[in-house]
Amino acid sequence: MKRFLPRLLLLLSVLAALVAAAGWWYAHRPLSLAAERVDFTVARGMGMRQAAGAIERAGVGVDARLLALLARVGGRDARIKAGSYEVHAGITPWQLILKLSDGDVTQGELLLVEGWTFRQVRQALESHPDLEPDTAGLGEAEILERIGASAKHPEGLFFPDTYLFDKRSGALAVLRRAHESMQARLDKAWAERDPAAPLASPYEALILASIVEKETGRPEDRGLVASVFANRLRIGMRLQTDPTVIYGLGPEFDGRLRRVHLDTDHPWNTYTRAGLPPTPIAMPGEAALRAALKPEKSDFLYFVARGDGSSEFSRDLAAHNRAVNKYIRNGGGR
Repeated sequence: MKRFLPRLLLLLSVLAALVAAAGWWYAHRPLSLAAERVDFTVARGMGMRQAAGAIERAGVGVDARLLALLARVGGRDARIKAGSYEVHAGITPWQLILKLSDGDVTQGELLLVEGWTFRQVRQALESHPDLEPDTAGLGEAEILERIGASAKHPEGLFFPDTYLFDKRSGALAVLRRAHESMQARLDKAWAERDPAAPLASPYEALILASIVEKETGRPEDRGLVASVFANRLRIGMRLQTDPTVIYGLGPEFDGRLRRVHLDTDHPWNTYTRAGLPPTPIAMPGEAALRAALKPEKSDFLYFVARGDGSSEFSRDLAAHNRAVNKYIRNGGGR
């Protein structure tokens, strides 16, 4: 027995060394992939065994049981993080486990642009290759209900920005973030507003900001553009702004605004109706929000586009008509 015990210990040591060597070999052997790059998602609440199964099903040539065992032996099995991942040719099982435990996720990216309408926002969301189009087939009221918005119309409710998200996230989740971002910025701008601003509510500020966004060719003119509309609102003068008319025409607008369009009454026609239109006409950026609630001090009532993106501002109709005669051939104006 005394002679057998050392041999047994030696045998066990050899076996342990062989197991360790096999484990090291497995951990550092490049995995086969179904493609040069394979994407997969680890859902929230998944354990290592479930995640390993998802990885295997996605096209990574790994044995789910062995991967889970390696993670447990390496002390990483309880540290994996949910999210979207991508792996490339040459990755090893241990590198894969490190990626999961470090949360080295891949993200999609979506840019929502200042001045876009909700129709453009929805098209961008539903056509994005990395987003699940869970807004498809939903009416606007149902979308607003699902993201927790209290407004009855979606226009202008979403903040234009670049949004990062886990691949295969839903479009509704991105919309919810964009809505919350707009609400936070609108609340802040409203709290810091000029008390003299002729606006009765944050929603009216959002409406005016959307008009300022669409009417401003150069950032340095934004404050004066806002002042023109604020001055008109104070004295009850119609806003007479083309972008509101174009918005009311909807998809049928062919790109050319005609006199008949200005004369045809509808809720967004600020040539035929006084005051603000019933809803925003686009997504305003943060600068437009600030300008609407803190317009520059001026006595301007008119402006006309010069044709280079800037505007010529006038205090009275006679001066405005002279500016129109000077610049109208280069693009028209207000």
